[in-house]
Amino acid sequence: MKRQQLQSHQFLSRSYAGIAALLLALAGCGKSDADSTAATTPPPIATASRISVDVARTTNGVPHVRAKDFRSLGYGLAYAYAQDNVCMFADTVLTVRGERAQFFGGEARAPQRSGDEYGAASGFMDLKNEDSDFFFKGYLDIEQLRAGYAAGAAEPRELIEGYVEGYNRYVKAFVGLYPAACNNAKWVRTITTDDMLLIMAEKALHATGQVFAKEFVAAGRAAGATVAARGGRKFDPSFLLARLDKLHQQGIGSNALAVGKELSASGRGLLLGNPHYPWTSADRFYQAHLTVPGSYDAMGVIIGGIPAIVIGFNKDIAWSHTVTTAIHFTTFRLALDPLDTSGTTYLVDGVPNKMRSKTVSVDLLQADGAMTKRSKTFWFSEQGAVIVKPEAGMTWTAGAAYVLADPNRNNTRMLEQWIGIGRANNVQAIKASLDKTIGLPWVNTLAADRDGNVLFADASVVPHMGAQKFGNGCLLMQAALMFDGARSSCAWGQDANAPAGIHSPANGPWAIRSDYVGNSNDSFWLNNPKALLSGPAPFGFSPLYGRVGVEQSLRTRIGFLQFEELAKTKKIGMLDLQALAFANRIYAAELVLPELLPACTASGDAVLLQACTALAAWDRRVNVDSRGAVLFREFWNSAAAIPAKWAVPFNPADPINTPNGVAPGAMPAMLAALKNAALKLQGFGIPLDGKLGDYQTETRNGVRIPLHGGIGNIDGSYNSLTMRSPLSGTGYNGVHWGESYIQTVTFDDQGPVAQAMLTYGQSTDPTSPYYADQTGVYSRKEWPVLPFSEEKIKADPNYQPMTLRSD
Repeated sequence: MKRQQLQSHQFLSRSYAGIAALLLALAGCGKSDADSTAATTPPPIATASRISVDVARTTNGVPHVRAKDFRSLGYGLAYAYAQDNVCMFADTVLTVRGERAQFFGGEARAPQRSGDEYGAASGFMDLKNEDSDFFFKGYLDIEQLRAGYAAGAAEPRELIEGYVEGYNRYVKAFVGLYPAACNNAKWVRTITTDDMLLIMAEKALHATGQVFAKEFVAAGRAAGATVAARGGRKFDPSFLLARLDKLHQQGIGSNALAVGKELSASGRGLLLGNPHYPWTSADRFYQAHLTVPGSYDAMGVIIGGIPAIVIGFNKDIAWSHTVTTAIHFTTFRLALDPLDTSGTTYLVDGVPNKMRSKTVSVDLLQADGAMTKRSKTFWFSEQGAVIVKPEAGMTWTAGAAYVLADPNRNNTRMLEQWIGIGRANNVQAIKASLDKTIGLPWVNTLAADRDGNVLFADASVVPHMGAQKFGNGCLLMQAALMFDGARSSCAWGQDANAPAGIHSPANGPWAIRSDYVGNSNDSFWLNNPKALLSGPAPFGFSPLYGRVGVEQSLRTRIGFLQFEELAKTKKIGMLDLQALAFANRIYAAELVLPELLPACTASGDAVLLQACTALAAWDRRVNVDSRGAVLFREFWNSAAAIPAKWAVPFNPADPINTPNGVAPGAMPAMLAALKNAALKLQGFGIPLDGKLGDYQTETRNGVRIPLHGGIGNIDGSYNSLTMRSPLSGTGYNGVHWGESYIQTVTFDDQGPVAQAMLTYGQSTDPTSPYYADQTGVYSRKEWPVLPFSEEKIKADPNYQPMTLRSD
């Protein structure tokens, strides 16, 4: 307790240092109690028009930002966010500006998290600083971003303008008082509205441009460069398949369940939102409550500084997102004009079209402290950006070039979309907002409302390629989603009331129901097992939305299975959803141990007998006190890849329960994998029945915090963590991805009833009281109550008000 109080004192002292000297200048602007004002009111700055915003912190440091307008709202949110994460955010601004090499050198990479310092590395791309700078300077188009926001609604622009002013106020006021990770760093600077446009643009590219960042940079041409006469290799799309697999299966993911009035104990909607997202980097969530009275009132989390609630609730609805299986890009093969030896003129229906070029320069810090400059020119057709990967046969030759067609490259509708969702008063209104704005870049939406209706929709930005274009000769290579760019008839299509080239969500996968819907990153096809969603006859939805009638992940299956089991016995309440979220069942164990254990015993092998004794006593869960969970994980990490391992094959009519059973022919490989796992643990000195919480940990300020949870799609754990390190003698050390913001929400006559946690805490500053507090909350399976009304906010035992004003 004394350590926590000391950290809190240090954090608040740094955040509000020097305030008392400015009390006279603030007379009449804060609370009437001078001592209270001194503790909570930072110094003002001059701005274009008056700012007025109240920021009240409650338990776990959640800021409740209440403002007279959206500009003031953005201002207050940015100030609070900077208090908790100024170093991380400043580092991210450096990235999107394309200035990492200027400060850290061209060969270095954005660092992974080390010790208690935040990690700046992206989970979506891994480039050295020089190439990262070229990507962001070359790929993002600030002129298009400015134009897109100018053409949109006013509130996003006002939020952005206020956010810039609020962040800059903090940066100027506390020079020399930043956390140790960036104190006195030259790269912590004020920002502009352009910087915020770039920040938001980067978030939209996680499933599109950043997938191909290396190939885009490789296509950049130095002055005087020429194209090859012909390609050197046959095209190999395996690299693309590997990227998509990593994106959809190996890291990013989420669970969500929305329960309607047919199954709800209260007759009102219930929502479990359970995104699995980064614990490091600026893609971390941040809890907040944002209110403009009479206009917008939503609570939940923002992401990476985006000034709107992206997952959360208001007084009438609760929503969450899961990463969709939809593909949000295509590629095109361009036929080049042989008359242009530069290779920058392409033919469409035989008509020559000149590519557009963009030349950018990057400053690189040298080892001796000197600065040098490099330049590249990038090229764009009407379909998209030229990309190359010569080692996979994707070569820019005199006859052909390949382009990435990315509808999220200039998606400026995200902020407007999340404002629209946050303003909705029922699931029908959410659906109407999704259909109108079409701003979500790569996520599904699941929602429940106080009337007891629930929604599933993939309203993400999906290229308009109908099923018929996959069979009329336009598709040149299915594995690369490569279409014929030489024929205008093969270009993206157009839906009414949708931006050019993308599907309208009105014509995509969606359902409004009164029983329940769920998703764990598998296809839209299975959002309710009683109503599989295939799409309109005769072709269904575009194949880009994802496949139907295919085997589901073990995580998807356990999510539906445990909910269906529960719903057969009772009406569902919020405590039931919380218990389901942290039940920590390992579905792979339930499927294989009934046959593996007898075979293990029959083998007569001493090591296998020890292993099976441990697994027989294991509770088949991944709680912190589960003994044998580490052994099963190491076994299944190998056994999951055994071919033809299931005795009962997948049945599309029963996607939850199939496949199952261990095929007799796979048992020898299973036993070998188990023996290897046992020997591995013994080599590390780890008991075969060791407790999971002794070996799966997150270290904060020198304290190892035990963590529950499995590894998701591989082992069939609903509660999922992806650790930063493989097993060693000290266990799995530190979380990379996984359980992040976890919310359960329902409604009563007064408003929302919400309990939630942010597993890694609000702040990346190790001296902050909000750095490690919620990691312990997660470890202990506690569910903090979130105050929503003004009365409950002020009644919170950790209520700390602050007023921000400027003239």
